[in-house]
Amino acid sequence: MPFELALRYSTPLTPISDLDEVLREFLRMIGYLPEGDEGRGSEGPVAQSLAYRLVHDCLLRDAARPWYIDELTAVLKTSKPTVYRHINKLKALDLLEEVGGSADGKGRKGYRLRYGNFARAWDFTEANAQNALRRYRETVNHLQGLIEKRASEPTPKPTITVRPSRERGAAR
Repeated sequence: MPFELALRYSTPLTPISDLDEVLREFLRMIGYLPEGDEGRGSEGPVAQSLAYRLVHDCLLRDAARPWYIDELTAVLKTSKPTVYRHINKLKALDLLEEVGGSADGKGRKGYRLRYGNFARAWDFTEANAQNALRRYRETVNHLQGLIEKRASEPTPKPTITVRPSRERGAAR
């Protein structure tokens, strides 16, 4: 699964003391929640969206608990494909871990925040972002080397070929 994270320069949300407001804005900043017209701090549709409720009402409420897809579909009142779509977005951010479970004997897969802790889960996301940026840097350095190599090579002089003009009416 590809690692995907929206990366943009922003001011830390530390002056805001409302958990819900900070969570909504943070999830927007990293690209998990879409940008909306409701503006920061409003109680618009994002707070009622399935994506937000999955994180807020389930994964953060009991971060150490493995959540099974059947439980999430019941709590969120939606379909399995919809839950999996949002679980996969969080897995692409590397915030979730799969937890094997056999409490009911079925050996189902559960999902929870890595290590049951939001800050420790973010450590994985941050490490992936640093690795991705390092790979970009390697490519940029390689590209710059190729540019400099081409610039140091002698430029071939253009060859102009002059074709003799044919006189009008001459035999071909």
